[in-house]
Amino acid sequence: MRHKIADMNETLLKETTLEGRFDQASALMATFGFTSVIYDYSPVPTAPDGGLITPSVLRFRNVPESMSELWNRGGYYQIDPVQHAAMEVTAPFVWSYDGRQSSVMDRVLNKAHDPVVRYLRDTRMTCGVTVPIHPAGGGLATFTGIRIDPEKGFDRDAGDRLADIGLLGNLFHDSIFTLFSDRERRCTHIRITDKERECLQLSAEGLTAKEIAYRLGRSIATVTLHMNSAARKLGARNRFQAVARAAHYRLLEGHC
Repeated sequence: MRHKIADMNETLLKETTLEGRFDQASALMATFGFTSVIYDYSPVPTAPDGGLITPSVLRFRNVPESMSELWNRGGYYQIDPVQHAAMEVTAPFVWSYDGRQSSVMDRVLNKAHDPVVRYLRDTRMTCGVTVPIHPAGGGLATFTGIRIDPEKGFDRDAGDRLADIGLLGNLFHDSIFTLFSDRERRCTHIRITDKERECLQLSAEGLTAKEIAYRLGRSIATVTLHMNSAARKLGARNRFQAVARAAHYRLLEGHC
């Protein structure tokens, strides 16, 4: 196992950029029989209502051009059953839309996923392996290999390689995480100003609007304006819900 880790790491670290390391990971996945690879990272994977948030990092290799548009902006990421399954488990799993389905996918699949299932069948990307990665802090990453036009029994063979694929997925994530920009490390689903964040942070400490105004050297009216604006962006009904939702999106982290 140590040799395997060292060999994979050496291959990945030959490149110094995210794209270069993704190319290396894709080449390693090709040796396992996969034709396409997808990686995504979400610092905050879900909204308070449980809906999936489009990742801050989403990369594809050897997939139809339409897939990037559909998953990034067409709402398909939110109804991708593989992502819903990845939220529930920590071990790599095989999925198939043209054969026997894995138990974790059986648990999550429903009619809401039909557009994604039809698309993958139409594009012949019917079998794959997904590695769920749950970094510290509550984020979610997935590393997925897909086989276009899989031959009979490919899902069984893929299942035999789960340990190697899981190892590669985690090593790849670790190799690129330090390369992420500040924006990619933050949840950008909700955007608030620095002053709005300051007011929310101080409110989370238990300060009143009057106390926040004194701390920041601003009027109570200005603080109230910032708080109301932040609450509106967060879809919150009041200051307490605004603080709770800001904490959910990890907007309270950092210095005041």
